[in-house]
Amino acid sequence: MKMNENAKKAAKSGITFGTCLAMVISYANWHSVFWAIVHGLLSWLYVIYFVIVY
Repeated sequence: MKMNENAKKAAKSGITFGTCLAMVISYANWHSVFWAIVHGLLSWLYVIYFVIVY
């Protein structure tokens, strides 16, 4: 049971990191809080898009 709790914590922190990374990249690129929030909701999809395009 403890292993399952650790897996959940790892997944949650990974999602949080992806959201934060997407928002920082978005704000640095577009200088817009609105787009930072939108891209934060898309999180890793935006990060992968940014890596491929830029």
